[in-house]
Amino acid sequence: MALWLREITLSLAEDEGALAGKVASELGIETDALGEVRIVRRGIDARKKPRVLRVYTVEFSVADEEGLLVRHRENRRLERAPQAAVPVVAPLGRAHRTLVVGMGPAGLFAALHLARYGVAVTLVEQGRPLESRVRDVERFWSGGELDPLSNVQFGEGGAGTFSDGKLTTRVNHPWTRSVLQTLVDFGAPPEILQQAKPHVGTDRLRLVLVNFRKALLALGVVVRFETKLTGLGLHAGRLAAAILDDRDEFPCDTLVLAPGHSARPTYRMLHACGVALESKPFAVGLRVEHPLELINGIQYGHPRHPRLPAAEYALAWNDPDSGRGVYSFCMCPGGEVVLSSSEPGGVVVNGMSPLHRDGTRSNSALVVAVRRDDFSDSDPLAGVRFQRRWEEVAFAAGGGDYHAPAQNLLAFLGRGKGPLVSTCRPGVREADLAAVLPPFVGEGLRRALPQFEKKMRGFITGEATLVGVETRTSAPLRILRGENGQSLSHPGLYPTGEGAGYAGGIMSAALDGLKQAERIADQIKHRES
Repeated sequence: MALWLREITLSLAEDEGALAGKVASELGIETDALGEVRIVRRGIDARKKPRVLRVYTVEFSVADEEGLLVRHRENRRLERAPQAAVPVVAPLGRAHRTLVVGMGPAGLFAALHLARYGVAVTLVEQGRPLESRVRDVERFWSGGELDPLSNVQFGEGGAGTFSDGKLTTRVNHPWTRSVLQTLVDFGAPPEILQQAKPHVGTDRLRLVLVNFRKALLALGVVVRFETKLTGLGLHAGRLAAAILDDRDEFPCDTLVLAPGHSARPTYRMLHACGVALESKPFAVGLRVEHPLELINGIQYGHPRHPRLPAAEYALAWNDPDSGRGVYSFCMCPGGEVVLSSSEPGGVVVNGMSPLHRDGTRSNSALVVAVRRDDFSDSDPLAGVRFQRRWEEVAFAAGGGDYHAPAQNLLAFLGRGKGPLVSTCRPGVREADLAAVLPPFVGEGLRRALPQFEKKMRGFITGEATLVGVETRTSAPLRILRGENGQSLSHPGLYPTGEGAGYAGGIMSAALDGLKQAERIADQIKHRES
């Protein structure tokens, strides 16, 4: 066994080698009495900037663990090291065919878990392999044509491939550590097991995805790229087959549908097939870019420090008049704003960062809640039409050639003018951003920004640029499922992950993929027994 001691602090001047001495001093024992002292969590406490503290949880062992716990029973920060929960997988005896649709985190982890059970898994993705996809996206960002099947939204890895690679989640699940360890096994930096806010970065995530694919192939998973789910086949009221590319009937016992939040053709197909869907809220807004050192200075009181990562922030305000939430989303320190369109004639932006977050600018979405009643009807596809409308407006405002419309932050607030400095490729064009947003979104942002300034002095500045529009914050609909994980209308269909309306980000999507795979395994076990 081992023990954990939480909330040990180091100043910026102290080296991590001092941790063992701090543990021994607090517990009243000799440093030599400690076994290996291992860092299990790192965080930052910047509440008293510029006196920033680094905060640690460490694991260690001593000869008399029980006696130490008794002597320090009043110390709430000392505890036995928790045991990481690992999914228990035993090969299943019954032959079972599962089709997994979508190679984002939900589909990848579902396929991996089922393959380890010995299930015959075929994994299909309408986009291209990572290597081709990266080339397609770089060509688009350099002024080339948009490929509707290979872009920031579609292809191996899903939308997260071109992101900050955040691995935080509000989902409290015992398998979270197992997901992180799997990513480390496939090439993610081991530090993600220790970070309070782990991230992989878009550059390192690409290596992870290639190794993930190799592991799936080694387990016997059949992987098919440029293959689209275009229909569903039923037998006796239950899913029996999938129609691929409008021509191939693929028999399957179960179908894990992990489509991603921008799979609009798939949504239309599901609606036409009578699959139970409902519209759901999401959010719409802009990206804001600041100089990295400005954000570091606001958050830390230090523009740069070798022992501090690029600063993050999270802002939220509830408008008392409208009742709408206005908040920052997917903050990318030291990153860039990326053009994320997936349909011709529409402009969508997002953010991404490399592993080391060493760019010169930091960006974040600033978004306003969009309610179901903003769509004006009860059609489950109404949210898609709402998103598309404003993406097309942004496309026109940017000049019709995939330049993104942008405006200096002071100009947006009517407080003056300033330069347009943006990392977005192929470029930005100045526009009145209030005209490319739903009126309630533009007004919500104007009302929220002074509130954000109160929390982060210096946030409102002529050095900041706003870029639009951010519409793909989450899926605009939900594919309804029951407690058994199956579609309410089509048994055997397992809606999964962010695009199905049940996750928000890499970690929660991966966990949902695992949970759905486990539900399928339980069904197989039940039939076997």
